[in-house]
Amino acid sequence: MRYIAYSIAVGTLIGAGAFAATADEDAVMPPPGSALLLELVAHGVQIYACEAKEGGFRWSFKAPEANLFDKQGQRIGTHFGGPTWKLDDASAVVGEIIARADAPEPDAIQWLLLRAKSHDGSGNLSAAAYIRRTETKGGVAPGTGCDASHLSEQARVRYSATYQFFSEIKGK
Repeated sequence: MRYIAYSIAVGTLIGAGAFAATADEDAVMPPPGSALLLELVAHGVQIYACEAKEGGFRWSFKAPEANLFDKQGQRIGTHFGGPTWKLDDASAVVGEIIARADAPEPDAIQWLLLRAKSHDGSGNLSAAAYIRRTETKGGVAPGTGCDASHLSEQARVRYSATYQFFSEIKGK
């Protein structure tokens, strides 16, 4: 009997975790009618600086610095401040955040939906209208280590994420 109760409890927790991940992903979905153009995996760091703020000290986000990989594991671009995604085909897109959702993992940076605000080049990213960041691991600002003696120091926190690039809504 104890085993059955344990199994039910574990199954409920696993099910709830799966639901939470779906709910977060839905919160950062591009508009209906958008088509997936490209999906890449990023491996890199989120860069934070120790700053004096609101009568204390805290880590403030400065920029990402990551390599972008295709489904075959080939490095095909970079992700850096702006936020900007630039591919080896010389195309680039700069985004602005329009939606956020907490990641299912407590030590992972938020999932995001961004709208393209500018483009460069005519390659794979030239038609990207939306960028979605999901499946994040790591990247959260340190919880300690920012005080007067560490003012202006940087922390580079490892992270990974999936970035999906979507076209504009069809028919627009």
